[in-house]
Amino acid sequence: MSAEFEGRRVLVTGGTKGIGEATVRRFRDAGATVITTARSVPDDAADPTLYIAADVSTAAGCAAVADAVQARLGGVDVLVHVVGGSGAPGGGFAALDDGEWDKALAANLMAAVRLDRALVPGMIAQGSGVVVHVSSIQRTLPLWESTIAYAAAKAALSTYSKALSKELGPQGVRVVSVAPGFVETTAAAAMMQRLAAHDGVDVQTARQGVMDSLGGIPIGRPAMPREVADLIGFLASPSAAAIHGVEYVIDGGTVPTV
Repeated sequence: MSAEFEGRRVLVTGGTKGIGEATVRRFRDAGATVITTARSVPDDAADPTLYIAADVSTAAGCAAVADAVQARLGGVDVLVHVVGGSGAPGGGFAALDDGEWDKALAANLMAAVRLDRALVPGMIAQGSGVVVHVSSIQRTLPLWESTIAYAAAKAALSTYSKALSKELGPQGVRVVSVAPGFVETTAAAAMMQRLAAHDGVDVQTARQGVMDSLGGIPIGRPAMPREVADLIGFLASPSAAAIHGVEYVIDGGTVPTV
């Protein structure tokens, strides 16, 4: 596996925590040159040139990332959109004002749209490339308590991803989507803290409440970031050359329907 992505140029958004960090490690371990984004470069970064400090939920941030990638790598062969999430308060639909909706759509949909628009033309020009959009099972199993806007944005991302695949497939660029369920990340832990504070319960109770609201997880636990990263790595690899325009769910069996 050490040479699986040798010579490949990869951009992973949101690559300093959780699924993003695991995805960066997955590609680097397989020989790729990986640049990732974050709002700030980690203090312990071994090579700061492999990080781009930018807020990709903004148009200016996406433009800065695209310019930096072109300058440092001359384009990309694999583009993985991990950045996203929800910082919305609990309380259902009435607690989400226009600002919360704008933030959810900007981070979970428009970041991918803008970066694809900037970087995919280079893939088309070279006749090859892979785009991976990280969606969520909430696009089909939304939670009303605090993530309605997030779920709606991820549903839009999945629809956009499918449409993009129809356009790009004939031009040599594969597009796939990955839909994780509950993943044990720092962002998930922060959401548990917010829900616990809102409901006046401890974090473990809030965590169990989320699992219960999903209908339970048949394997008995959330997925780990590395497990999601391994799926992304496979889908971006030559081994998945015939996989295109589909979404792969990794949720421990949470979604109860076919």
